[in-house]
Amino acid sequence: MAVLKVAIVGCGIGQSHLTAYKALPEHFEVRALCDLDKTKAGTIALENKIPHVLNDLSELCGLGDIDVIDLCTPPGLHFRQCLEVLAAGKHAICEKPLVGSLREIDELSAAEKRFGKCLMPIMQNRLGRGFQKLKFLIGEGLAGKTFLSTVETCWIRGADYFAAPWRGKWATELGGCLLGHGIHAHDALLHVLGPAKSVFARTATRVNPIETEDCASVSMEMADGSLASLSVTLGSCEEITRHRYCFENLVAESNHKPYASGTDPWKFVGRTPELQKKIDAALASFQPQPDGFVGQFKMFHEALAKGAALPVNLADARRALELVTAQYYSVRIKGPVELPLSVSNPFYSGWTR
Repeated sequence: MAVLKVAIVGCGIGQSHLTAYKALPEHFEVRALCDLDKTKAGTIALENKIPHVLNDLSELCGLGDIDVIDLCTPPGLHFRQCLEVLAAGKHAICEKPLVGSLREIDELSAAEKRFGKCLMPIMQNRLGRGFQKLKFLIGEGLAGKTFLSTVETCWIRGADYFAAPWRGKWATELGGCLLGHGIHAHDALLHVLGPAKSVFARTATRVNPIETEDCASVSMEMADGSLASLSVTLGSCEEITRHRYCFENLVAESNHKPYASGTDPWKFVGRTPELQKKIDAALASFQPQPDGFVGQFKMFHEALAKGAALPVNLADARRALELVTAQYYSVRIKGPVELPLSVSNPFYSGWTR
């Protein structure tokens, strides 16, 4: 397949996307940057020899030499912008959180079919080398039955972070730490274990004077019968993200790097010396795939070239957003919520309404 011509909208996290595209010159060429701050976009474009600089998405959608538009904009804009990009006949890539309701993601699924273009949500953490190894060991039958999983997302966010006018508000950020900060780690848990069966969540706003939550504790029963515990805070002066999975035959634990916990090194400990030998032998034969943004973008290109499934698709994003919906609904009713959620759930059209 030919090199895909990309436009990036938003020069915040979009700069990390740009770095990843530049690492894949045989797959992508970034042809345009779009940002409300056209001066900032112009400086970045000049440094990276990008020919087009715009500050209007509709104008960008009209460019003829763009195949993919990558949306790195505030969450409250994603739904409308994804629809506009698909309707313009472009493939779309969109940062997390994709949208603010299950209804909106179902509408995007319909739009994909209607316009014949692909929409890939960004969930690069699930592709981390550590998660690849854990999925490999499970597939080799070495993990056994799942017992208990814990995911901790303990970061620090203060007044400087929330100085951005769209942050910390339900209307524009769509949620707090459960949506904007914990969703990557929680999606990775679903990627490893499959869907949740029941959710009980508690939230609090204790760190910052904002509308949305900045602390959360979630207890879950998974569909396989195992239990999981999720915790998120934006008030941890020592930042860590930690995944720990307790299986019948092994324990898997991530590194504690706050923004790269899915990458190496991970620790895999077998229940017995014999099991440890089998685990070590299996990992010695493990063939890793590219991870992070580079891995997700490379697999996106390969999927389009082969007409295959995207590395992360709308069904994946829906599963993660269904968990978010259940969490916020649990907070509202102060009780457990069973999954899957139906279209009759009061939060199907959004938890901010």
